[in-house]
Amino acid sequence: MVLRTQSAVYTPAVMDALRRAIRDQVRGLVGSRAGLPPVKPEDSLYPPGSACRKVHGDFTSMMIGGVSALLIQMLHPAALAGVWDHSNFRGDILGRLKRTAQFISTTTFGSVESAYEAIERVKAIHDQVHGTLPDGTSYSANDPDVLTFVHVAGASSFLKAYRLYRNPAFDHRAQDLYYREAAEIAFKLGAERVPRSVYEVEEYFEAIRPGLRSDNRTREIRNAILWQRPPSLALAPFQRIVLTAGVDLMPGWAARLHGLSVPKIGRPALRAGTKGVGALVRWALSS
Repeated sequence: MVLRTQSAVYTPAVMDALRRAIRDQVRGLVGSRAGLPPVKPEDSLYPPGSACRKVHGDFTSMMIGGVSALLIQMLHPAALAGVWDHSNFRGDILGRLKRTAQFISTTTFGSVESAYEAIERVKAIHDQVHGTLPDGTSYSANDPDVLTFVHVAGASSFLKAYRLYRNPAFDHRAQDLYYREAAEIAFKLGAERVPRSVYEVEEYFEAIRPGLRSDNRTREIRNAILWQRPPSLALAPFQRIVLTAGVDLMPGWAARLHGLSVPKIGRPALRAGTKGVGALVRWALSS
């Protein structure tokens, strides 16, 4: 089949080249499950049909959720301090997102053995992340409360993005299942009292919000996230859409703490455009 427009002719060869170009750019951005050893789905921590496989399998919504999650996480004083004191966030925000994506990919789609290896690597990194907050309070990345907050910020953002941009029919029961499944990784990392339902997550955020805050360090990391240099000119439009959609995805209270907003008048166009980008990326990654 040959597709024609007023300005171009899209032959199968051209379409195939376009698909490869998009796929290579995307995989270069965050890596790919193609790098994982072949594994049967039933040999993974999460079996075929699991909620985690569904939510974590959509690239664009996971990227948007990752941006939202990172911004929310930086509102927690201890999570903020860990990034501020122990990472090159000014030059490696993309690297952090890429490593997070690879961890989720491995623990969701990799073998049980590779998933546990990834968990142990993260725990070893956390062993080195500790220090003192500006008010003199000590902090540690291994603190169960910090681990729980980081997990809930991520899981809630991934789920919200998936429902908004991939599957609005993912009902309450399926959402509760996702939280129960995702909590297992958080427990293995050392988190405790992890909420495992939509209701429990809402209660958790309501309880912890008084302890969240934004300061000059939060704003500097926020700007590093939102104004990071794209890895290539080709990915610049995609990156801008993902970053803006990530801001739009945040709960209102989190956006207000960051001093961020997406004008209501612009949200329909943003979300429609993001859904279009998501469909294009799924098409490119389907081969």
